[in-house]
Amino acid sequence: MEMQDPDQTQRSTTTTHTTEELAEERKLIRRLQMMMNMVMQVIAQDASLSIDEASQMISDARRAALAMFPGKELAYDLIWKPRFQRLMRERFRLM
Repeated sequence: MEMQDPDQTQRSTTTTHTTEELAEERKLIRRLQMMMNMVMQVIAQDASLSIDEASQMISDARRAALAMFPGKELAYDLIWKPRFQRLMRERFRLM
């Protein structure tokens, strides 16, 4: 029976754990993208939606995104906030 190097065992455990973490993060990112796209589609397509309702949807989406990715406010502000602002301007003809 061949003895395994303890460092090798530690590296493979770390690699497996990291791979699992990356897979979970990818899953969360896909879920976030789907959620944000759904919110954007509803705002863009629902003619009966008021500006207050749309704003509340965006606020709820932000809260959910930050619950999924705590501490990532800057990323949200750089990626999603401009998209929502542009959508609100176009949808409600805001200046």
